[in-house]
Amino acid sequence: MTTVGNHSVVTEFIRMGLTDEPELQLPLFLLFFGIYVVSMAGNLALVLLIKVGSQLHTPMYYFLSNLSFIDLCYSSVIIPKMMVNFVLEENIISFPGCLTQFFFFGYFAVSECYMLAAMAYDRYVAICHPLLYHITMSRKVCFLLVAGVHIIGVCGALVHTSLLADLTFCRGKVINHYFCDILPLLKLSCSNTHINEFLLVMNSGINVFLTTLSIFISYAFIFSNILQVHSAEGRAKAFKTCGSHVPVVAVFYGSIIFMYFKPSFGDNNTQEKVASVFYTIVNPMLNPMIYSFRNKDVKDSLRKAMKNNWL
Repeated sequence: MTTVGNHSVVTEFIRMGLTDEPELQLPLFLLFFGIYVVSMAGNLALVLLIKVGSQLHTPMYYFLSNLSFIDLCYSSVIIPKMMVNFVLEENIISFPGCLTQFFFFGYFAVSECYMLAAMAYDRYVAICHPLLYHITMSRKVCFLLVAGVHIIGVCGALVHTSLLADLTFCRGKVINHYFCDILPLLKLSCSNTHINEFLLVMNSGINVFLTTLSIFISYAFIFSNILQVHSAEGRAKAFKTCGSHVPVVAVFYGSIIFMYFKPSFGDNNTQEKVASVFYTIVNPMLNPMIYSFRNKDVKDSLRKAMKNNWL
């Protein structure tokens, strides 16, 4: 700590973690270690498989490989530091380290929102305009969409991180969370945080509104188009093509909306932690399984890759 005026300014933080119950530390460590291994293995395998599998060189799988890359990084930003809480009494992190973790968390969280929206648009074009699909979703268009996703993610994270860097923290150094999220950090600041809170609500609202709106519009057109298909087999194939996207979107957006847009009353720290576990830890693990390992093309490519010793 350093002293400024009458305040002791915090220069490092202690993350409380998911729970302080001693009997839960080892089981939770093993649980999240397993989740991390599955998440890393699943997403890394998917990225490599799409890269080497020639039949997966389509816009749909290009977006999916980028989503897997985001989830790969997302998990690595959160879970390893989280597991430290289960083996150390005090999980200390410096102020710059905390800002760095928050920046990458914000970057990948916002990027995932827009990547899911881009994938919904891709499915809309594939199902509603199949004859124009390869023209509309050309390699250049796909690249620009993915680049735009990452630019938006970086800009969104930079805004909040730079504002956090200007705050003074003097209301203790214990972050009641398992990572450096913005809401627990603002509670420790003795500066005026109205601008931070306003921009958090505004940016989160805009990001969630724009991406969910585009997803809903895409699926409204998709379902309308599917209902016009006379063949039951054709409808089933179309539903299967886009059906995996819906549960992933529901879990990811549902937990984010609960976390950042719920009414503020009482002490909901435990609920906030549980909600954030879904979109920071569970969702990146489920994505490769929900999206791809039920997919025939992915299974065929996996068999071919294993046969040729590529993986």
